[in-house]
Amino acid sequence: MTAFAFRVEQAAGEARAGRLTLPHGVLETPAFMPVGTQGTVRALSPRDLEAVGAVMVLANTYHLHVRPGEDTIASLGGLHDFMAWPHPLLTDSGGFQVFSLEGFRSVDDDGVTFQSHVDGARRRLTPETAVEIQWTLGADVAMAFDHVVPGTADRLTAAEALGRTVRWLARCRRRHDQLLADEPDRQTLWPIVQGGVDRTLRRQAVEQVSDLGPWTGIAIGGLAVGEPRETMYAVLDGLGSSLPRPIPRYLMGVGFPEDLLAGVARGMDLFDCVAPTRHGRNGSAFTLDGPVNIRNAAHRTDRRPLDDACDCETCTTYSRGYLRHLFAADELLGLRLLSLHNVRFLIRLAADARRRVGDGTFPGWHREWLDRYNQRGTE
Repeated sequence: MTAFAFRVEQAAGEARAGRLTLPHGVLETPAFMPVGTQGTVRALSPRDLEAVGAVMVLANTYHLHVRPGEDTIASLGGLHDFMAWPHPLLTDSGGFQVFSLEGFRSVDDDGVTFQSHVDGARRRLTPETAVEIQWTLGADVAMAFDHVVPGTADRLTAAEALGRTVRWLARCRRRHDQLLADEPDRQTLWPIVQGGVDRTLRRQAVEQVSDLGPWTGIAIGGLAVGEPRETMYAVLDGLGSSLPRPIPRYLMGVGFPEDLLAGVARGMDLFDCVAPTRHGRNGSAFTLDGPVNIRNAAHRTDRRPLDDACDCETCTTYSRGYLRHLFAADELLGLRLLSLHNVRFLIRLAADARRRVGDGTFPGWHREWLDRYNQRGTE
């Protein structure tokens, strides 16, 4: 069996159900991937993640390079051992984090110089070093170094960033191929399609990225970064048939429930986002009937679970009243329990979408699901 393989098993319109094989495991798609930026999904242990059905987790090149450093992680057995996560891992290139350091970085055609948020030291990332760091970390999937622009960027800015991203991609590919020479089944590299919100630029990006292939997967980046939700959907609609079908499509940084389903409906296979744990730590929970703010006084004596359809530890064990008490008392358990539920909610949602693709009912189920989720505001 090849270490990197993907098969589309069923389809319903543009929505797909697939199977992604990686060195550390097999992932059924559509799938949500929790984000462990600094080698940990906040408030959750690897055992928690396994309990809620997570198969593939993300970590971030920028943060792990700055602290503790890829060489330290390698000395401790590599990222899988370091995190105690024996399943598939994907590392983001660090492009998003570097380009979010407005005022603390400078960009040129060779790479990016930035000031560390940890110790203030000046550091340098190039396409080659981004690939080398990810190789040392040892993730199953490494992402190419890209130039990310805000969702509100004008066409000229988006075009310049796209051109730089494609040039950097060629350099990433060249360096990664050199590293693969002795260990061809260790890691795969995926490109990132940029182009802002301009649909023509996005199609050009797919063509230029494809010319540098073949690839085992492809990512859509630079969305959910400030543009309206409907604009993001329009960009995905515009990509349409231009995306290669035989490989997985990863929609980066997208993980609110309605956006995940919108992505599935438009042919996306993989999703990640910090939203479930970030919102969980702030007392907000996803439920079938829309978001719930557990801090609200209405939950003080509520004996119901967060979501009576959910099978996670939080929903099968604790009442809304107890969860509200944890947040009112600033108890750390509350942060874990809501984060746990939110991650499970998205993993179940992706699995439900997969089943609906399989039985051909996805389009109608998708509409009904959204109608229920959006029928009222946050409780």
